[in-house]
Amino acid sequence: MEERIKILVVDDDRRMVKTICDILTAKGHETLQAYTGEEAVTIAKSDGPDCVLMDIKMPGINGVEALKMIKEISPELPVVLMSAFATEEQVAAAQKLGAYTVLDKPFDIQMLLSFLSLIRREESILVVDDDPAFCQTLKRILQARGCSVDAETDPEKVLGHMAEDYKLVVLLDLKLGDAKGLDVLKNIRAKYPTKPVLLATAYGVETADSIKQGVQIGAYTSLYKPLEIESLVGVIKEIRRKKLSAVLGEPFAMPQRMPNEKHHE
Repeated sequence: MEERIKILVVDDDRRMVKTICDILTAKGHETLQAYTGEEAVTIAKSDGPDCVLMDIKMPGINGVEALKMIKEISPELPVVLMSAFATEEQVAAAQKLGAYTVLDKPFDIQMLLSFLSLIRREESILVVDDDPAFCQTLKRILQARGCSVDAETDPEKVLGHMAEDYKLVVLLDLKLGDAKGLDVLKNIRAKYPTKPVLLATAYGVETADSIKQGVQIGAYTSLYKPLEIESLVGVIKEIRRKKLSAVLGEPFAMPQRMPNEKHHE
């Protein structure tokens, strides 16, 4: 059964709010209603919604201003804005402040429902490394951060793991005993062309060429051992956010450069 989500719906058009809330309630979700930006901020602070769907053009503070205030209260709260009249400046400001997207009215309600179905899904990570101790340690650390983690030391079993259930990210070591991480990356890319794969290496300059090849094959980024956990968690959150935004029609953009590479030139 799909998990119940609490959504705050904000619009000065009361009929619009009622229509959206009726649909969401019929789908098993809980709804909160607000008709101004000020009300939205108050409810976001007091009632703990899981998501906010908010119009931009409203009397008093508009949706972009309310977004800024809500993010100061709850930085991780997913906020989706909507508008029939949004300017390019408003859209840019909203995305800079952390909105997942700005939906054009009228929007595809099924797209919104798909987005909501993913909000509570755990970040599912597959760690591929030939060191069992490393796998178990990283698995324990990431599980403590709320991630669902599988670990695999056998490169031949990687695609089997991915076929069994959804993986948000694959963390792949470049050196896997007698096997090469790049060969595993090629296999993943052949079957899952858009799956984010993070390369990991303890060898720095020695693997610079392999890292470049990995980027050309389609790796999302590279991280260096010993892993900085906050950096890893940050990349996972970044990918999750991009995946959720992609459900709402935003392009999934790859990083412009490989993190940490300036430390290993």
